[in-house]
Amino acid sequence: MAANDAQTCRISILCSGSGTNLQAIIDAVQNGQISNSKIIKVIVNRAKAFSVQRAKDAGIPHDYFNLVSQGFVAKGEKDEAKLKAGRARYDAELAQKVLGDKPDLVVLAGWMHVFSEPFLDPLAAAGIPVINLHPALPGRYDGANAIGRAYEDFKAGKLENNRTGAMIHYVIAQVDRGEPILVQEVEVLRTDKLEDLEKRMHDVEHDIIVKATAQSAIRAEGRPVRTRRISSIVEVPFIYLSFFLAASQVLDWSLGSFNRAKTQ
Repeated sequence: MAANDAQTCRISILCSGSGTNLQAIIDAVQNGQISNSKIIKVIVNRAKAFSVQRAKDAGIPHDYFNLVSQGFVAKGEKDEAKLKAGRARYDAELAQKVLGDKPDLVVLAGWMHVFSEPFLDPLAAAGIPVINLHPALPGRYDGANAIGRAYEDFKAGKLENNRTGAMIHYVIAQVDRGEPILVQEVEVLRTDKLEDLEKRMHDVEHDIIVKATAQSAIRAEGRPVRTRRISSIVEVPFIYLSFFLAASQVLDWSLGSFNRAKTQ
């Protein structure tokens, strides 16, 4: 942490799209909900991402860094070996760009690129956590279009307990399988159209990405955080989060038990 920012958590945010979650973090930093923190850089990997305008409006430095435009992979490349090698070079160079800003925390807020070890290992070695928003419960609907896939399962009568959700998790090389930080369930209603579910999910995303960033910023400053929030009603000791990473049956039992407890 830079000397003049000794009491400030320096946050880098990576985005690919419109940046509504970025805006939620910007607003929360400005109003003090995310305390003692500063967004030092916004990095996008899509040239037309509206996240850039949000960064400009907030006076936040921003950068564009793209896998194809920067020459790591040829447009339309199909060779798997070349794609893998190019992505590894891209990840390694982006890691150095991020490290050059000396962040204390990296937040992926709608970042549409799966990171591999060449990005994650240098940040881990520097002690910099990387957290990500994923619109599904732990162990469910990994990867893209998670909301749509959950909705299709609901319409087919296959969505467990008629509930999906969103989580913030630490990033590892396995897609959306990192340790959860915050998890919140979202009920799918019988009257829901896909856009209705998407609206409620996005509202939850904006809420939990702010809460998780605030918690992670406190940890980055070295202050202890003893609990993590599961769904909207219960705070539990961190050890219980391990249940989410076991099997789907354990996940279902854990969430059901927590919701019945209503201890908050």
